[in-house]
Amino acid sequence: MLSHQEVKVLDINSEYLGTPVEILMENAGRSVAEFIEGRFGKGKRIGIFCGTGNNGGDGFVAARYLRDRNKVQVLMAKPRQNIKTELARKNFEKTAEISLPAEDSELKQFDIIVDALLGIGTHGEVEEPYRTLIERINSSSSRIVSIDIPSGLGTDVCIRPDFTITFHDAKMGMDRRNSGEIVVVDIGVPQDAMKFVGPGEFVYYPIPGSDSHKGDNGRVLIIGGGPYTGAPALAGLSAYRIGVDLVHIATPAMSYIPIASYSPNFIVHRLSSDSLVDEDLDSLRLLTEKVDAVLIGPGAGDDPETHNTILKFVRACNKPVVIDADGLGAISKGLDVLDGKKGVVTPHAMEFKTISGLTLPADYESRVEPVKVFAKRIGMTVLLKGRIDIVSNGETVKLNRTGNAAMSVGGTGDVLAGQVVGLMSKGVEPFDAARISAFTNGFAGDLAFAKLGFSLLATDVIDEIPAVLKRFLERFK
Repeated sequence: MLSHQEVKVLDINSEYLGTPVEILMENAGRSVAEFIEGRFGKGKRIGIFCGTGNNGGDGFVAARYLRDRNKVQVLMAKPRQNIKTELARKNFEKTAEISLPAEDSELKQFDIIVDALLGIGTHGEVEEPYRTLIERINSSSSRIVSIDIPSGLGTDVCIRPDFTITFHDAKMGMDRRNSGEIVVVDIGVPQDAMKFVGPGEFVYYPIPGSDSHKGDNGRVLIIGGGPYTGAPALAGLSAYRIGVDLVHIATPAMSYIPIASYSPNFIVHRLSSDSLVDEDLDSLRLLTEKVDAVLIGPGAGDDPETHNTILKFVRACNKPVVIDADGLGAISKGLDVLDGKKGVVTPHAMEFKTISGLTLPADYESRVEPVKVFAKRIGMTVLLKGRIDIVSNGETVKLNRTGNAAMSVGGTGDVLAGQVVGLMSKGVEPFDAARISAFTNGFAGDLAFAKLGFSLLATDVIDEIPAVLKRFLERFK
């Protein structure tokens, strides 16, 4: 079943892949008309009640296909100037001559009433005039056909249809009791729009409010460094570029000065030793209380004492957590530390073998099932990095094909991890954070490759993240 947001994801990704919403609406309306004539025959008196959004647009298209062989009236919930989208308005104009205000209609004249009032975006209390129209339709003796979803479903007043013609898949909350007979039709959503991530994933990106303050849009803690200083810094810069407000980096003494010197934007905390040790656990727990999500592992090294400290930290951590790089080697020694945790692990194929014991096949399609099974086993989202990234929470799988061969350069994995933890700190669910990040990281890498070719660096990928956000978040403002 599809949620309201997943329907938006599919619409946007379909358009991105060359199938515009205009075609989907045309196919949707035609499918409704074909169902009605196939089930009830021709020559019927049909009233199509249309709202002001794209659900109403589907109704306008259905009216156009039905009008030649039936007596059709389009019944407008609100005046035409209230139509919200250009596409719905365009389709209304093609049926304007058979439209009239819904309040002027006599329902007893209709053999069939088509419900195209409210779509899947309706939440909370149903407002007038929709509430009265829904009650009138429900009290009629006509056969009722809802388009995509019964208007008002999930609220205190909703259409009770005989049939619901829904597109691509049933929508969240629909069943035979509240939707009548559910008929699922294919309206031409590309298979790749369902399979691969795209700009539609940005539906889940939380746009900052105009009155937000420092810290409202995400506070991150990165635990790493010691033998390697670049990894936590790359992750921190990436987290900032994905839109967080504050990045704390807790790092061993030997890497404190280099990391602090990389950027004045970091809040860097010096730990007690030259590697992660148990003596720092209390300090790390106090820092964790100040943030919204934690990334652990980048640049931490593979010292056994470091691994032991990482295991203890993860076991005690009560915030969403991303485990990357050397953190993966640590948890391979005790996956039980993930019990009850919320977060993402970000292995490549060799790291996946280390933490799961499984050797993945070379082709990505054969990798999907073992990644999904392992994600379900550990109760975390897995973001398997590769030529085709695989993201699974154990229930759902999405693939990512952005990115290029030049991104084999060191540090791009740290950049990816920084985006994941940044989005999680903003309240994005782990699976959604992982799929947005996979797409963004690869697309930023492609933009960098267009400028620099095989000379790109991880920092070049970071520099292109703002361009990705600007390009794909514009529609959500």
